[in-house]
Amino acid sequence: MIRLTWVQPEDLVGHELHQAEQEGRDVSAVRSRWVTAGGLAAPATAGASPAPAPARLRGLAERLLDELRPPPWHGGPSGPAPEPAPTRATGTPVTDGLRDRLHAAWLGRAAGCLLGKPVEKLPLAGIRSLARATGNWPLTTWFTERGVPPRLRAAYPWNRRSAPTSLAENIDGMPEDDDLNYPLLNLVLLQRHGKDFTTADVARLWLDELPAGRTFTAERVAYRNLLQGIEPPHTAVHRNPFREWIGALIRADVHGWTNPGAPWAAAAQARRDAVLSHTENGVYGAMFTAATIASAAGGGADVHACLDAGLSVVPADSRLARAVRHAIQLAHDTRDFDDVVDDLHTRHGSHHWVHVIPNAALLAAALTHADGDFTGSITRAVSGGWDTDSNGATAGSVAGLLAGRADALPDRWTAPLKNRLATSVGDFNGIGFDALADLTTALTTRETPPS
Repeated sequence: MIRLTWVQPEDLVGHELHQAEQEGRDVSAVRSRWVTAGGLAAPATAGASPAPAPARLRGLAERLLDELRPPPWHGGPSGPAPEPAPTRATGTPVTDGLRDRLHAAWLGRAAGCLLGKPVEKLPLAGIRSLARATGNWPLTTWFTERGVPPRLRAAYPWNRRSAPTSLAENIDGMPEDDDLNYPLLNLVLLQRHGKDFTTADVARLWLDELPAGRTFTAERVAYRNLLQGIEPPHTAVHRNPFREWIGALIRADVHGWTNPGAPWAAAAQARRDAVLSHTENGVYGAMFTAATIASAAGGGADVHACLDAGLSVVPADSRLARAVRHAIQLAHDTRDFDDVVDDLHTRHGSHHWVHVIPNAALLAAALTHADGDFTGSITRAVSGGWDTDSNGATAGSVAGLLAGRADALPDRWTAPLKNRLATSVGDFNGIGFDALADLTTALTTRETPPS
């Protein structure tokens, strides 16, 4: 039996009930109907429950999902919000040394992602225990299975799909991951359509170039909606309880890399990309990240100014902005990063581990506490749990830009990558990070594709 993850109606209901409550809606009556009928809570970590629901319960799930459709968002189908205008950037766009910064960003994104892959989905206690068992806490290098007691391996098993390619003893180049696939896809987007691309252009590109099996959560729902004939941005809200999860954030890097020193322009691009699959704070997470990266790509700004630039492009009263501001202040005020993480998990523990709000908060805290240092940034981001590979990837992208050059990154992080990236996107399989830096640099000033 193929039990496809992230699209089963009986699983989506539980996620939608939780998301609706986080948005401040009273869904107690709907929850009661679902539970009374025999409906279960959403799976805590997996993308699908083990067995399909009876036809009666599945039919009820579909009806409830339609009843729970979120109200119109000001940036959604009923009235798109004005895109951020590039009225004032935090600094002048700088092209000197840009290619070197982008090379470091690509390597940093890969290394941070790879560091987080074997512990993705593990609880915080498991990450800490596994690292401590090998003398690697606080985290300073790759995870390894060597020296981990069997009872600990049984209690906290490595990520089944990732461990064969991401533990220290197994690394041989950068394996495929959606955190790298989306930047590749967005290179193709800009090559074909330039910076004036539309959300429909993003949708067509996904259908042309992105294997459906390489999508997850909100992206998989949006992909399904496209195949059902639903047009963007309605694709982001139809039976999509993952609309505020982290997916749009991990697609934001290229929008920042190609707008060095121009965070508002980067945020505008990221928003047009994000609304295919996300709304509200899911979109704000992408905008925040793109603007932060754009500021770092411009050169000259420290990590704190970059994070300020990221916050400047999202509504100050949004749940995401409030969470990020709290995390930054917490990181400033707290000496031990474990204490920072414990506070964040207490504050945001009710969110799913892939939701954008806890992950954006952790990312901002890690970058702040490490003061932009590369090793400190990626290890803090990963050691904080939740979506470990995505947080490590984005932290590595920002810190790589701040480092300025590929050879400024410690060799222990870059040498195992062997300048080789595996992917199922386009013709990129096996490409080197130096070549990706060249392609990205060429797109920074390209507005429209050649005729």
